[in-house]
Amino acid sequence: MILDAARLSFANLFAPETRSVFWKVLGLTLLALVALWLALRELFIYLALPWLDGLIPGTAGWEGWLAFVIGIFASLGIALALALLLAPVTALIAGFFLDDVAEVVEKRDYAQEPAGRPLPLREATAGTIKFLGVIIAGNIVALLLLLIPGINLIAFFLVNGYLLGREFFEFAAMRHRQPAEARLFRAKHAGTVFMAGLILAAFLAVPLLNLLTPLFAAGMMVHLHKKLSQRDPAFRQQLSQGAMS
Repeated sequence: MILDAARLSFANLFAPETRSVFWKVLGLTLLALVALWLALRELFIYLALPWLDGLIPGTAGWEGWLAFVIGIFASLGIALALALLLAPVTALIAGFFLDDVAEVVEKRDYAQEPAGRPLPLREATAGTIKFLGVIIAGNIVALLLLLIPGINLIAFFLVNGYLLGREFFEFAAMRHRQPAEARLFRAKHAGTVFMAGLILAAFLAVPLLNLLTPLFAAGMMVHLHKKLSQRDPAFRQQLSQGAMS
């Protein structure tokens, strides 16, 4: 079930129906990264020039070599900063297109079932910010755990698997359920959702491909929610009985 949802979602990334969303997210992400690179470069120049005044490459003596070495390290630092910002920037931009992906999946593969409702603007914006926070928090925790030998890779997958699985599954569920019900449904199937989250973490770990993690995650969790709902039709009845008791 999980692998089938992942397969269908990956195929969906390149389907004609989602191609426009694909190019929008990719193009906006690249533009944002270029803008960030220029901003970081200008910030470095603004802060470093007063200190490096006179240390211009090509001048005689050790000052020129020092400025040259500092320039190399500055370029590497900016590149590292962009690498760390890659996932958050992608999450921020793609977060505004998740409903588009979910709608395409539902119309094409589940046309016989009731269509989900797009999240209201306030909820969608809050969800996008939440996705951004989850991505940042997960990567900060994983980055800190990289300093601990032996558990760094495991920590990356566990932290991101849990966070990505939880947030994107609840997004898919809330298109058909109230927020509280969506959280309860996710909790009931926590093991399945976590295993699916590990696949999302693996996707996130692949350079360049990770630019599309939010779109892949949204499609995969729509499929997973649909499949779990089909296998668990009594959930709402159990929920209503629990509320009345």
